[in-house]
Amino acid sequence: MRLLRSTDLALRVLMRLAVAGDSTPTTREVAADMDVPYTHAAKVVAELQHLGLLAARRGRGGGLTLTEAGRTASVGALVRTFEGDGDVVDCEGASPCPLHSACRLRGALRRAQEAFFASLDPLTVGDMVAAPTGPLLLGISSRP
Repeated sequence: MRLLRSTDLALRVLMRLAVAGDSTPTTREVAADMDVPYTHAAKVVAELQHLGLLAARRGRGGGLTLTEAGRTASVGALVRTFEGDGDVVDCEGASPCPLHSACRLRGALRRAQEAFFASLDPLTVGDMVAAPTGPLLLGISSRP
C-alpha cells in the first residue's frame, strides 16, 4: 500500500516533534528539515493542530510542540485519518467495473488494507522514535 504524501509528512512531523525536547521548531523549519514545500507542511501542521496532536504558538519564541495526545496517538489511527475510508481500488467510478457485483478481489483488497492498518494500531508516535530512529531525527534538524 502506498501512503499519500500528506500521511507520510504528518507522521514525520509528529516524529520530528517527539524528539525536539525543549526546542520549538517552526513550520518553516520543519518543512526545511523534511525537504518539503512550506505550503504542504503548513496544511499538514494545521490538520495535526486541529486534531489536537500538536500545539502551535505564533510570534517570537513560538513554534510547534507535540501534545501528549500526539505522543500517544496510534499510528494506525493516524494513517486511517489521513488516508480516509476509501477502497484500495475504485470499482464504481466514471466507468464502473463490470465485475463489481460479483468481484472477490475488492473484498480481498479491503481485508488486506484493514490488516495493514491493524498492524500499525498498537504502535504510537512515541514508539516510532525509540533508538535508533530518534537520534537520526535529531541529526536532520536545521536548527543549531
